[in-house]
Amino acid sequence: MTWQTQRLPGDHPPVSSGRVGVLMINLGTPDGPDPDSVRRYLKQFLSDRRVVEIPPIVWQLILRGIILNTRPKKSSEAYTKIWTERGSPLADITARQAEAMMGRFGEKVQVDWAMRYGNPSIESRLHAMMADGCDRILIAPMYPQYCAATTATVFDEVARVLANKRWQPALRFVPPYHDHPGYLAALAGDLTRQVRGLTFTPEVMLLSFHGMPQQTLEKGDPYHCHCCKTARLLREELTTRPEFAGVRFETTFQSRFGPAAWLEPSTDATLMAEGDKGTKRLVVAAPGFAADCVETLEELALEGRDEFLSHGGEDYAVLDCLNTSDDGVAMIEAMLNRELSGWI
Repeated sequence: MTWQTQRLPGDHPPVSSGRVGVLMINLGTPDGPDPDSVRRYLKQFLSDRRVVEIPPIVWQLILRGIILNTRPKKSSEAYTKIWTERGSPLADITARQAEAMMGRFGEKVQVDWAMRYGNPSIESRLHAMMADGCDRILIAPMYPQYCAATTATVFDEVARVLANKRWQPALRFVPPYHDHPGYLAALAGDLTRQVRGLTFTPEVMLLSFHGMPQQTLEKGDPYHCHCCKTARLLREELTTRPEFAGVRFETTFQSRFGPAAWLEPSTDATLMAEGDKGTKRLVVAAPGFAADCVETLEELALEGRDEFLSHGGEDYAVLDCLNTSDDGVAMIEAMLNRELSGWI
């Protein structure tokens, strides 16, 4: 008699198994745009030692004594500008990306989503998947470029959640896809479509990635190299297309925080410098983000516009991330399907 056909004793606890889970994870968002919600989010996010690599005894004094008393109000104003009836744009888009994947891999595959910081938490979604019988789980960090402060924190949290579980699921992790042909093709196709719809012809395209402290590069983190490779490969593809004839490409890094040296050149300084030297028509793409968020919808689209126009620029546009575009959804499906090979 095989294990599958054995009858369980009457007092045996119910067991669910045999399903496959796919958990799509993005960075995080506060539960609301109000200062209290932002403060809770920032406390969790900025307490992660992968995110801020200052000794905790020093950093917690700065975080609790200064940052959590000043930054929530400013960040709340930024979130308020982009909040919608469906809530946080990042959470809404990530949820819709997961919904678009449901049913694409067979009835035994359950697709869900979580935020690394904020809600729904990785812990709650992993527990729900295991309760539903998922004994094989594919973890999909939605970060094209690897960084210890993003991708590695997902590994950390999954390990923490499962550390005391007696019955461990089999795990797989989607690797960084910064140079994957499918990702680059999706980006090139979607950006071309958007540029074709602009009312002006850009002179310059900024490829803006989220910034990181310079020390991450010096300590061996591959993030800077991954961003530069994405930018180079994307530029090589786009320059073959008539929509980008004569366009000059620049790679920049945004969202600097604190006094430490960050990766250069910075997006805000570049926008102002471009205006100062006579650039009139500029477009920005953010190929490091799988979904639009406060960094793209407020920092780039609103603050960036003001910076460029106030220095002499005239036409400015920030292109959407892949989000739930046809190209983006097809790319996510192909990526997940590849990593599920052998399980489905």
